[in-house]
Amino acid sequence: MAERTLRGMKIGANSMESETGVELAPRIEAVYDCPDGTVLVVPFSAEAEVPAIWEVPSGEALLRDAERPEPKATKPQRTHWDMLLERRSIDELEDLLNERLELLRSGQLRKSA
Repeated sequence: MAERTLRGMKIGANSMESETGVELAPRIEAVYDCPDGTVLVVPFSAEAEVPAIWEVPSGEALLRDAERPEPKATKPQRTHWDMLLERRSIDELEDLLNERLELLRSGQLRKSA
């Protein structure tokens, strides 16, 4: 029975290809200075655009000999009040408030607990 068993390799465990004759893509190393004083070296393809800022757990590392880019302009966050004012004017809101207060005082509305 031992003569009939198949012998082989585990699937995906080892590659039968060798690295002889393989030419790796050209690379460059970008050096980043972290806010906590450590230095981070990241390899990039020679054709890649190297970012000026690299995010690290301690914050943002800056590419050595580069200037910090200007932050992108962002719109201010809209609040509920801003969205309400897009739908109604102050006068309309005051009228609605007075109507609800009258209903509450007359007993037609119950106070919620």
